[in-house]
Amino acid sequence: MTKTKIIEWLNKSASLLAERSELASLEARVILCHVLDKSREWLVTHPDFELDNLQIDQANQMIGRILIGEPLPYLVGKQAFFGLDFKVTPDVLIPRPETELLIEECITWLEEHPTKRKLADIGTGSGSIAITLADRFEDLQVTAIDISEKALNVARQNAELIKNKTQIEFIQNDLLENCSDRFDVIAANLPYIPSEKLKSLAVSRHEPILALDGGIDGLDLIKRLLQQSRNNLKPGGMIILEIEEGQSESVQNLVDKLLPGVEKSILIDLANHPRILKIMV
Repeated sequence: MTKTKIIEWLNKSASLLAERSELASLEARVILCHVLDKSREWLVTHPDFELDNLQIDQANQMIGRILIGEPLPYLVGKQAFFGLDFKVTPDVLIPRPETELLIEECITWLEEHPTKRKLADIGTGSGSIAITLADRFEDLQVTAIDISEKALNVARQNAELIKNKTQIEFIQNDLLENCSDRFDVIAANLPYIPSEKLKSLAVSRHEPILALDGGIDGLDLIKRLLQQSRNNLKPGGMIILEIEEGQSESVQNLVDKLLPGVEKSILIDLANHPRILKIMV
């Protein structure tokens, strides 16, 4: 029976992944942790542990799937986000670092407004925004909305794993359509990629189109949510939305048209791209 040491497999696999990923070494370690059901710390302290043929085959199959474009989080079934591990399936968008800027801004605002504790997360997907903020603020009441029941099932599972689910109400709905409730914060990472552009992006081959396609200009759902929010945001509240980097000007023009007189700003992400639209009412 052929055996390979952990360090040998990691070096070989990182080389294979290097052509398509800047995080090749990390991805190789994540795969092996998943196959062995061990922590990254364990891998570091056991570089000479010998993998058997079954373990090598399982790990190599995952490498092959990554090389043809499958996202690693779907292969291992989870994704780290803001210090928490979220279950992910092809029914939900994979949480990304860009969205952490939205989380940070919500945390700052909620800390500065201790009496405002009612938040809506529109298009919740895996529940990453809703659950992360509920985990941070135990008195925060969160309504997590998604049009996809499959996505809501994933979000509910994440809530059970990470946070007491009684703090979060999950609702299947089309944005805020026919919603009579009012919120201090309306947060959303809605589909914002223009339809034509989406066709050329690799993300469209594996992640749910429903969570990506924002219509002709990418602003279809954002426009609808801004219209609806006029009836659902409390005075003194905040709307905070993730946007595509090329939408800064167009989305601000949309705000001026739909919510004239409000205070608005665009926040820049770590890659120096316009990423977050923040509206203060």
